[in-house]
Amino acid sequence: MDGDLQRRIQRYGWDRASDAYEAYWERQLEPAQSLLLTMAALRTGERVLDVACGTGLLTFRASAAVGPSGSIVGTDISDKMVALSAGLAADRGILNASFQQMGAEALSFPDGSFDAALCGLGLMYVPDPLAALRELRRVLRPGGRAAAAVWGERKRCGWAEIFPIVDARVKSEVCPMFFQTGTGDVLRMMFEKAGFCRVESRRITTTLHYDSSEEAIGAAFVGGPVALAYSRFDEKTRDEAHNEYLASIAPYASGGGFDVPGEFVVAAGCIEGSPH
Repeated sequence: MDGDLQRRIQRYGWDRASDAYEAYWERQLEPAQSLLLTMAALRTGERVLDVACGTGLLTFRASAAVGPSGSIVGTDISDKMVALSAGLAADRGILNASFQQMGAEALSFPDGSFDAALCGLGLMYVPDPLAALRELRRVLRPGGRAAAAVWGERKRCGWAEIFPIVDARVKSEVCPMFFQTGTGDVLRMMFEKAGFCRVESRRITTTLHYDSSEEAIGAAFVGGPVALAYSRFDEKTRDEAHNEYLASIAPYASGGGFDVPGEFVVAAGCIEGSPH
């Protein structure tokens, strides 16, 4: 698929999902984000980059970790995500976080601008994730660290049928290689190929809990990566897609809701040399 086309789809899709994203995904992504922050080992006073920041769920946690003497820049391909994050920072009085719209594969920062770089659940959507990791390395100072989290293997993510269900109705091409980065040792090897040293990776299981069918449908169709394609569905098509998706997660029914299995992979690496 053409990379420029995929980037446009991502931009418009996440613009569409931005208002619903945090409500549906804040709780579900917390385990991956917590592990990512642990592996990134941020320190007070550091300058940090958060690529594919979304609504700032990870950015704001990192801003607290580096404290008032540090700073963090969040970037995202979606203009609406950037605007939402900036608004939340202003509302919460967070002064050490700023936000800019840009793609992950072409960062407009000078070499060696940051002490640490993060990417929480964003690499799966990038047309060239290796190029994005090389950009993270480029903007890090000697001794800097990078950490990234991705969804794990398809067979361990019980919600994975959402993609073929949507593509059977509207060819979305939203993330044709979505599960590749979380398969086997792919993420660790990509870090190494991008030039990081002392790379480590960890794989963790998780459970996506939904209190109701409506919440499961909202997270899958409205607040996530298929939101743009879903917006083109008429009412009949939406009902059909909802029913098919609920059937796919029926084995995970729990009371009136669902406990859907999932998996994350988190990797971290560093740049040779002494910081500063």
